[in-house]
Amino acid sequence: MTTQVFPTKGNLMALNKSYALAKKGYELMDRKRNILIREMMTLIEDVRQLRQDLSNTYKQAYQALQEANITLGIVNDIAKSIPLDNNVEVTYRSVMGVEIPSVSHFAEQIKISYGIGHTNTKFDYAYKTFLKVRELTVKLAEIDNSTYRLANAIRKTQKRANALKNIVIPRFEGQIKYIIDALEEKEREAFIRQKVIKSQTENRKKQSS
Repeated sequence: MTTQVFPTKGNLMALNKSYALAKKGYELMDRKRNILIREMMTLIEDVRQLRQDLSNTYKQAYQALQEANITLGIVNDIAKSIPLDNNVEVTYRSVMGVEIPSVSHFAEQIKISYGIGHTNTKFDYAYKTFLKVRELTVKLAEIDNSTYRLANAIRKTQKRANALKNIVIPRFEGQIKYIIDALEEKEREAFIRQKVIKSQTENRKKQSS
């Protein structure tokens, strides 16, 4: 239902301005949505391959760990000698106002921190494979978080674009049409009144002469 406004030229000018802004806003929302969708599609293409690589690497790592446990016994105590890795840094970049994380891992040169005499090549291989798991996990965390943020932004942008397209813009169009029709009707009425007055004036002049 169109909300009626008082039909004046001032209101018509104000509505035309608001209508133009609403249309511009919709164009910007639509453009933002398309850019965000393209950005997300690029990430989705990357994440499919990354998930496959991570799954395969995890299988290799746990297989290697199992073989190390078989040949060395349970390697929990040896694993505890490996230091924690805190070389992860998170920065952000903006894509159409959406903060997208960039996770960087500064990998140090591999150093053997456990006693070589108490391990074997199978444990070394398991250690190196889990290092690869770590790198892939860091990258996957970045892409997963970025995809979530983009999807959420796309949903909100789509909602706003739909509101402008289906509610705000049609309402302005209805109000503008109502005022134009009302002003035209007033002009027709004024024109008819002028003709009547002119006709009456001419009749009086004829009668007086």
